[in-house]
Amino acid sequence: MTSKTASRLLCLAQWSLAPKRHFPVSQVCMPIATACSASSAQVRPHSSEVKHRTYWQYLKRKVIKPSSPPYKHVCQVGDPILRSKASQVDPTQINSPEIQKVIRTLVKVMRKLDCVGLSAPQVGVPLQILVAEYSERMLYENRPSEREAKGLQPFPLKVFVNPSLRVLDSRTASFPEACESISGFCACVPRYHSVEIAGLNERGEPVTWEASGWPARIIQHEMDHLSGVLYIDKMDSKTFINFVWMEENE
Repeated sequence: MTSKTASRLLCLAQWSLAPKRHFPVSQVCMPIATACSASSAQVRPHSSEVKHRTYWQYLKRKVIKPSSPPYKHVCQVGDPILRSKASQVDPTQINSPEIQKVIRTLVKVMRKLDCVGLSAPQVGVPLQILVAEYSERMLYENRPSEREAKGLQPFPLKVFVNPSLRVLDSRTASFPEACESISGFCACVPRYHSVEIAGLNERGEPVTWEASGWPARIIQHEMDHLSGVLYIDKMDSKTFINFVWMEENE
């Protein structure tokens, strides 16, 4: 099937699914022909408000309803929630089924993607919740020289609700940083050497943690998410790269 034929079938399918109103034949045929002609010419509107779906995507959405937060995937840059400031969680609600579900989803998605931290806005929930974890396995996937240079240190699962951050050592170090919400890219980002994070854990208990080196970088990265800030706002733009740029040239 050619692209022109597919475009015309799509136009006719969309017309047949639209609410029926009675018009003279001349008023019906001309708009269809015009729309199909424009579609076959692949005229792309510049409005960001227009969402394009194929006919099969349309049918899929009719049968399978869209998922709702907390998502089992990570929101990508462009989603307004990643640029919004997250709201505080009512401490009395931390043990509620809704908040516990958010925390469980964050941990599950983080481990599924094999990443080291995740915030609630990244799964579509505008609340101040973050999780982080750096396993022994991850540590030994790096060369000894990298471990020392980056200050890599393993740590168990950490959950923080309504966290606050205090800088302990204002010296900065710049290393490549990636984000599951900007999939496929990385760049060098300066971060403070040592910080303290304080908040409530998954049981609503007060907790604090002093982190330095790579753990401090992870915490700063996730705290930024809660303020609607992405690493691209702080990166050295000349170091911004796509992971697979070399593969594309082969």
